[in-house]
Amino acid sequence: AAFSAALSKTPSISSISSEGRENLQGNQLETQIWITPEVQKIDVDFSEILNAIQGIAKDVNIFFDELEGVNSPSKDDDSLLHHGNLTCTSDDASRLEVVGEEAPDKNKTNGLYFRDGKCRIDYILVYRKSNPQTEKREVFERNIRAEGLQMEKESSLINSDIIFVKLHAPWEVLGKYAELMNVRMPFRRKIYYLHRRYKFMNRIEKQISRFRGWLPRKPMKLDKETLPDLEENDCYTAPFSQQRIHHFIIHNKDTFFNNATRSRIVHHILQRVKYEEGKNKIGLNRLLSNGSYEAAFPLHEGSYRSKNSIRTHGAENHRHLLYECWASWEVWYKYQPLDLVRRYFGEKIGLYFAWLGWYTGMLFPAAFIGLFVFLYGVTTLNHCQVSKEVCQATDIIMCPICDKYCPFMRLSDSCIYAKVTHLFDNGATVFFAVFMAVWATVFLEFWKRRRAVIAYDWDLIDWEEEEEEIRPQFEAKYSKKERMNPISGKPEPYQAFADKCSRLIVSASGIFFMICVVIAAVFGIVIYRVVTVSTFAAFKWALIRNNSQVATTGTAVCINFCIIMLLNVLYEKVALFLTNLEQPRTESEWENSFTLKMFLFQFVNLNSSTFYIAFFLGRFTGHPGAYLRLINRWRLEECHPSGCLIDLCMQMGIIMVLKQTWNNFMELGYPLIQNWWTRRKLRQEYGTQRKTSFPQWEKDYNLQPMNAYGLFDEYLEMILQFGFTTIFVAAFPLAPLLALLNNIIEIRLDAYKFVTQWRRPLASRAKDIGIWYGILEGIGILSVITNAFVIAVTSDFIPRLVYAYKYGPCAGQGEAGQKCMVGYVNASLSVFLVSDFENRSEPTSNGSEFSGSPLKYCRYRDYRDTPHSAVPYGYTLQFWHVLAARLAFIIVFEHLVFCIKHVISYLIPDLPKDLRDRMRREKYLIQEMMYEAELERLQKERKERKKNGKSYHNEWP
Repeated sequence: AAFSAALSKTPSISSISSEGRENLQGNQLETQIWITPEVQKIDVDFSEILNAIQGIAKDVNIFFDELEGVNSPSKDDDSLLHHGNLTCTSDDASRLEVVGEEAPDKNKTNGLYFRDGKCRIDYILVYRKSNPQTEKREVFERNIRAEGLQMEKESSLINSDIIFVKLHAPWEVLGKYAELMNVRMPFRRKIYYLHRRYKFMNRIEKQISRFRGWLPRKPMKLDKETLPDLEENDCYTAPFSQQRIHHFIIHNKDTFFNNATRSRIVHHILQRVKYEEGKNKIGLNRLLSNGSYEAAFPLHEGSYRSKNSIRTHGAENHRHLLYECWASWEVWYKYQPLDLVRRYFGEKIGLYFAWLGWYTGMLFPAAFIGLFVFLYGVTTLNHCQVSKEVCQATDIIMCPICDKYCPFMRLSDSCIYAKVTHLFDNGATVFFAVFMAVWATVFLEFWKRRRAVIAYDWDLIDWEEEEEEIRPQFEAKYSKKERMNPISGKPEPYQAFADKCSRLIVSASGIFFMICVVIAAVFGIVIYRVVTVSTFAAFKWALIRNNSQVATTGTAVCINFCIIMLLNVLYEKVALFLTNLEQPRTESEWENSFTLKMFLFQFVNLNSSTFYIAFFLGRFTGHPGAYLRLINRWRLEECHPSGCLIDLCMQMGIIMVLKQTWNNFMELGYPLIQNWWTRRKLRQEYGTQRKTSFPQWEKDYNLQPMNAYGLFDEYLEMILQFGFTTIFVAAFPLAPLLALLNNIIEIRLDAYKFVTQWRRPLASRAKDIGIWYGILEGIGILSVITNAFVIAVTSDFIPRLVYAYKYGPCAGQGEAGQKCMVGYVNASLSVFLVSDFENRSEPTSNGSEFSGSPLKYCRYRDYRDTPHSAVPYGYTLQFWHVLAARLAFIIVFEHLVFCIKHVISYLIPDLPKDLRDRMRREKYLIQEMMYEAELERLQKERKERKKNGKSYHNEWP
């Protein structure tokens, strides 16, 4: 109406300028019209202009610089909406009303279509009528219609203040923007070919295939009859072009672009529509950030449940198919339908699940070898000379492990801990550490190959990300300074180098401060362990009193876990603040900066106490009579008589199990509780029958939105687990097995969450897993260093090796069997004179309960001289031999493993040879098919002209 009023009061126009643009002014309304080439440079009267404009209404782009808003009724007015009624605001509403009467009832009631039953809903916008941003929405929605999108509105059945805006993209709009976005579509079936083989090889292959026929079918493979025929995976694809539309396989224009592609195209349009006068007043994201719209999301394809079995009646929609073949616990052992995941959720989410599945599959050999190392320790437990000597050492009395309240104890009392230590610290531990370092490299190298295959199958090889939009916060901060963008050639806000450096320095200072907070938390845990071990040693209960050190370690780990979870909440807010302080230019820069900070914070937070136990616990305690003390007050904690490895195993086991359990609860349990509470309120207000009749947009709106940071939490959880699996795996060989069991559950939990508990995320494209790959490489390098130190420093592998070759019964013979370890326990313990105790360290008991008289000597773990030597309690020669062997082992181990890693990464190409050949052949075949299709079209047109009797002079033969 406003458009007609503007034209009715405009004087007669005799011509239209060559640029195809005319400013029509009338009644305080200025309308800018871009005329398509069909009506440029023509002389017509005023009525002909109106007819031409009406004929090309879908190609007209209208922008309102000044709103009349005072006299015209608002689009958000209550008079236009009724509770639960559909209100069409598209340009051809009358046509929709007529067609809607003849549309199928199924499409009308399933909540996926307009009321005509034919126009599929591609996108949903949600706002509240009480929101004051009315004018911005009006302009935004008018420009949406001017882009060719069709629109309907409907009020919520639950709350009449909530309005749903349903958007549909017609074929013309989809084709136009698919060409602009270079969307690849199928145009010819793939031609598979076999390499030329010799007859001998063919016979062998026939025999192998015949033998496979006798074997049972692989249970992990999905039933192909259940999955739909994904046409784009069996066809060659090319960027869509309207001029060459006859080349593409189009059976039905309504289904040619799948739902994910349609939603992505609509989102692309919404991100480029203006809502207010101004250079930067554009895009849906800004309207969501300023509260004009409450939510924006594509619809799920109906319900994920069905009364009928999928085997007898088939899947009702792709969501139902994904639930039955992917998210259901009944298929936990089967492969993932990655092509279907990619088709429904997009390439970015599909790549995450592809990486998670690949990581889980690669954990199988690591878990098997880790379990073998553990079982090897179990089988050799009765033959271990060291644990035998510990269990039989009833005459060796150990010095107290804490001041005053800790008693003297027999070495044989730690028999159980010695045996448990052997389960993890045995002859196969070094081999397993080398294997895991090589495994990490093989995993990353083969993932690059797997990613290349996926990128080829999903048409991501030649895909490049579009020039990203500048973040609104960056524009608002630096709008006064501009410079030319070297890519687009347009002026854009510019951040000075000095300003950027100063912000990075402040951000780095914040990161350093938070790391200091972590160290302070670890320091608090250390003080807790020191104080509590004395308290537990004087406890009334005999069970805790006799196992005071284990009780101290267990409670300290649990308290440490609680501190970790509390600090994670603080870290997220600090990382968000520091990232916004840096003012990144684009969303990808912001995401990478935030990801790096959060990973660094959480990695240090999660592993700091583990590093302390592995490399510092019991290393700097001094010796009896001259203990090193914290703030000259608390005596530093010592290792158990059987070593510190048991403490490290407990730390890793408890943290890993509790962390994964908590993450799984927060990922699935929290959305489940929220959605259950929402359904409960709906049942109380409307009853069960009314709830089932809610349209799809109402059901999706009541689901939980996807995490604001996208896949960040999912990746972060798996990367931290990868660090636990590789960094300290020498101390805890069962870590890969625990990770494998967790990941089998994690895949189905994430699938269930995406399919049933979350709104459907926007399908977006990506070529790889982004910055996470570099973080994985860094963890792989760190794991080599830490495992070398764990074997050399934390475990007793090197001291045993030195004793066997230098000081044991087999010294000089080149042997290192169990018989060569006789006397090792006695050689690894030093003697202390009880009368040399400090006053504050002297125990309350004199040890008379062991021999009937006060003890004169006790033993402790170290390589020191006797109290009656020339230098009492000085280091022995064996100590220096062990120290030199440890340093030599670290250097040799690191250089050997790094050399193996580089050789493996060099020998494994990033792109498989057969894939490279397929890509070259596909390019050749695509060119040939294009030429053939064009020639076929020209020949067909020529035959039609001859058939119709039309001929042209000067026609080429």
